[in-house]
Amino acid sequence: MKAFCVAIGIATAVAWSSPLLAASIPPPGAAACSGCHAAGTVPASPVSRLYGRDAGDIMTAMTGFRDGSLPATVMTRIAKGFSDDELRAIAAWLAAQK
Repeated sequence: MKAFCVAIGIATAVAWSSPLLAASIPPPGAAACSGCHAAGTVPASPVSRLYGRDAGDIMTAMTGFRDGSLPATVMTRIAKGFSDDELRAIAAWLAAQK
């Protein structure tokens, strides 16, 4: 069992170190974003598109939602559930999507 866990850990590290694979596998939490933020272009949607946006902009918005400096209805509650490392991974993944 220990060897299996080590193998999974190595496979995960290799997958995340490859930009191609890292761009295709969403980090935990990122898949939920598409529930409100469309992957495609939705001209009439009041919810902004996140795919392809700058990771720094996403990170700034998420930390603002989390600390309350950027008011929102739902995002303040969602952002509080993520650490800085998780937010960085989500922002980087969203930015890599086209």
